[in-house]
Amino acid sequence: MKYLLAICAFVFLTSCTTSQKVNSKYAAIEYEATPCFGFCPVFKMTINADRTAVFEAEHFNFNDKPSKDEFSKPREGTFKGTIKEEDYNKLISLLDGLNVKALNDKYGEHNITDLPTSYLRIKFADGTSKNVEDYGKRGSEKLSEVYQFFENLRKNQEWTKVK
Repeated sequence: MKYLLAICAFVFLTSCTTSQKVNSKYAAIEYEATPCFGFCPVFKMTINADRTAVFEAEHFNFNDKPSKDEFSKPREGTFKGTIKEEDYNKLISLLDGLNVKALNDKYGEHNITDLPTSYLRIKFADGTSKNVEDYGKRGSEKLSEVYQFFENLRKNQEWTKVK
């Protein structure tokens, strides 16, 4: 009886862990935010289908009261972490709502010279990719939601500094 119970427990636990594996159509999701004339956070974040992530922080990512002195400081560092499952699922939902492959390659008016640019780079599991450049971060309301989601991930995940 003990062996039967142990086997049932093993099968149950194994089925739980395999059911949590993400079978995403996105192989990698990368977001990059460039500098502006002010204190816009400058970073790049790459999230893989297994939820592992790399966060490359340049400037203005951790200080709530930034100053121009930060420009003279070295970059903030490279961090690794695993995106929480709930947050990853939310990101996938946001991307699915965008119809990523149908997005324009470029958004924004370049006549203004002090706005940040965002880059959204998606590698799909089928081997294709989509790159979106958005000067001013105002491509669409749904794109803005994705950008804000990445901005929030900088502060609401557990990051371990590796460099």
